[in-house]
Amino acid sequence: MNTLDETNIPVTEPERQYYYIAKAKQYVAEKSAEIGRKLTFTVTTFGCQMNARDSEKLVGILEKIGYVEEADEEKADFVIYNTCTVRENANQRVYGRLGQLGHIKKIKKPHMMIGLCGCMMQEPEVVEKLKKSYRFVDLIFGTHNIYKFAELIATRFESNRMVIDIWKDTDKIVEDLPSERKFSFKSGVNIMFGCNNFCSYCIVPYVRGRERSRNPRDIIREIENLVADGVVEVMLLGQNVNSYGKNLDEPITFAQLLSEIEKIEGLERIRFMTSHPKDLSDELIDVMKDSKKICKHLHLPIQSGSSRILEKMNRRYTKEQYLALVAKIKAAVPDISLTTDIIVGFPGETEEDFLETMDVVRQVRYDSAFTFIYSKRTGTPAATMTEQIPADVIKNRFDRLLKEVQSISAEVCSVHEGTTQKALIESVNDHDTNLVTGRLSNNILVHVPGDDSLVGQIIDVDLKDCHGFYYTGTIHK
Repeated sequence: MNTLDETNIPVTEPERQYYYIAKAKQYVAEKSAEIGRKLTFTVTTFGCQMNARDSEKLVGILEKIGYVEEADEEKADFVIYNTCTVRENANQRVYGRLGQLGHIKKIKKPHMMIGLCGCMMQEPEVVEKLKKSYRFVDLIFGTHNIYKFAELIATRFESNRMVIDIWKDTDKIVEDLPSERKFSFKSGVNIMFGCNNFCSYCIVPYVRGRERSRNPRDIIREIENLVADGVVEVMLLGQNVNSYGKNLDEPITFAQLLSEIEKIEGLERIRFMTSHPKDLSDELIDVMKDSKKICKHLHLPIQSGSSRILEKMNRRYTKEQYLALVAKIKAAVPDISLTTDIIVGFPGETEEDFLETMDVVRQVRYDSAFTFIYSKRTGTPAATMTEQIPADVIKNRFDRLLKEVQSISAEVCSVHEGTTQKALIESVNDHDTNLVTGRLSNNILVHVPGDDSLVGQIIDVDLKDCHGFYYTGTIHK
């Protein structure tokens, strides 16, 4: 059945990958015939929206090579974990689930293929542990070469052994490969990869590599194709979107990219994350102020309100600079919804430092905040710092912060009560099938009576009652 010309394998991308997609498709068809049914798969995503977007690419390639439908882990013929390693306990979860899969593969499904990719695979000690203790894993690759998925699958079929392909770093970006979107009406779009910031608590720059930006023409073309396929909202993704374009041969700013995306006909909404405060420019604020499509929501991580702790975190801004930036944003876009990330209990954090964080929360009045207890991450500078904070002290501070954040959020979100807003209806409600759930421009959820015919539409809704972090309402007549 292997009829492809193996003497003339393309060396350029994406042509090389389409060659291997065809090759892998032959192997999958042979295995399917041997078993007597179509093969199934499951992709499990850990971590951030960058990983979620990568998983859509994995699904797209699996479907292209002949895996027909998603199945539960225990029943799937191909299981792949797209891993996260921001917190060390995420690694332990993967090992635990791998152990269960290994048992299933050994006892029930010897043909099952198991793949691991993502940030966790960029850690050398993880790969060594997998090679030693999890020999039943078939594929191991990292964050830089996800586009080679079909080639690695074909290699595994041919070699009948564990295939490991980890790159320390890359400047390579491969366009135009298959992708299967989770939603028909909205999509994440990677505009850049990697991170140059090296915050002292964060492993991401070590596992995702240095910043590299996609060509703006490729981004525009992807979004135009998405819009032609029914997408009305895009989420531009990067570890730090505000530094987009700096490494291109023809540099372009993130604000300039947004201005070009704004021109795409049929695109209704633009979101982006994550924004690093140190790189958020006046130019970007001006673009947001004048935009008809950029959503009124900005995620702007503060991490700590103490300038002393921010310096230890290597965040490269002070409390005062952050507050000045927020004031500038609110003056330009008065109805902006601000959300943030806050870490409690960073090494050396005193009660006074913590109260500085509480002060920022009270001054900014965030719509919501993702609050985290500091987690020591092996391989980061912060993990070796002295003055690690006792767990009971951290918990006390965390509880106080959470109470303050929730109290302020309820007040801030309730200001829209009685107004009419546009909502993108995203799904039938999980708890009541007579309701649908939509998302406002400011990222707040609203539940209104309706059915699945509304999913994917942007409609006017009357906001009746605020319930802290979401609204109930009705469709505007």
